[in-house]
Amino acid sequence: MNALYAFSGDPITKGHLDLIERAYRLFPNLIIGIGVNPEKKYTFTLDERLDMVKHCTKHLPNIKVVSYTGLLIDFVYENDIDVVIRGIRNSKDLNDEYTLHLAQRSQGMQFETVPLFTAPELSHISSSVVKAMTKEQGKLIPFVPMYVKKKLEEKMLGQYIVSITGTIGSGKSYVTEKFVELGKAKGIEVHNIDLDRISHDILSTLKEPKYVQLRETLIETFGEKIKNSDGSINRKKLGEIVFNSPDKLAILDELMQNPIEERMRREMYNKKGLVLINAALLLEKGLLHYSNNNILIITVNEEKQRERLSSRGLTEEQILHRTSSQLR
Repeated sequence: MNALYAFSGDPITKGHLDLIERAYRLFPNLIIGIGVNPEKKYTFTLDERLDMVKHCTKHLPNIKVVSYTGLLIDFVYENDIDVVIRGIRNSKDLNDEYTLHLAQRSQGMQFETVPLFTAPELSHISSSVVKAMTKEQGKLIPFVPMYVKKKLEEKMLGQYIVSITGTIGSGKSYVTEKFVELGKAKGIEVHNIDLDRISHDILSTLKEPKYVQLRETLIETFGEKIKNSDGSINRKKLGEIVFNSPDKLAILDELMQNPIEERMRREMYNKKGLVLINAALLLEKGLLHYSNNNILIITVNEEKQRERLSSRGLTEEQILHRTSSQLR
């Protein structure tokens, strides 16, 4: 029995992919049809849409991904399709699909329409919502596979995102600045999104209520001694506390996670070209998806690392605590 799931694929989302996987379990001879409507303005070309769908469904053996023009019922007839799969998100979709089914049957075509209800946790996802989120530098991973996220950022934002990471003192900032210099020499926009600087701003200068409240929470959690006279956080004293206690470091990481991600996305907003996310703890903090797992890892031998950290005024004990808190 041949089954068809048809949609525009502009782009494919996690909602579409869930329906495809469920339909494939019911109908292993599944064809995915990517519709082409000359009067519709697509964000992606047909080749790009086909590429994204093929990439996201390559784990499903023998699935076919094809394009078609004209009426769906004509494509169904010519390709001897027995079943058409339709995704249903709400009662409106159900009524619309029922009306469409009756209209198609009136053309004398003998095929069955099988509705699949969207998983509740995915029912809010649509291609239009995904595009709106992309324009505003929103979090895309809850909506689309990583490959599609990368294509959206390239197509709609002109962004190519890479993480530069490594242990403390490995030379990440130096390498990032070299990329910026090379970009200027070649006429390529290169942006350095330094998460350490972002963290410093959150702990000191940002005046938005959320960050002021965060600093007050940190003082309540770790004590008045981390508070500077202007209400900012003394990073050195905070570091002395958390790097001597894995539990306290975990608390700090949890408190800082969302604020850092928020400011990182804000700084990426409206930046075109090569965007470099520079930080030591990208893997530990689960942030690599922002760069679509495009990673440049900077390494350094332990002797040179200790030398660099000593030049920053850290003691041997402080160096040990800080390096042991990171993956190597």
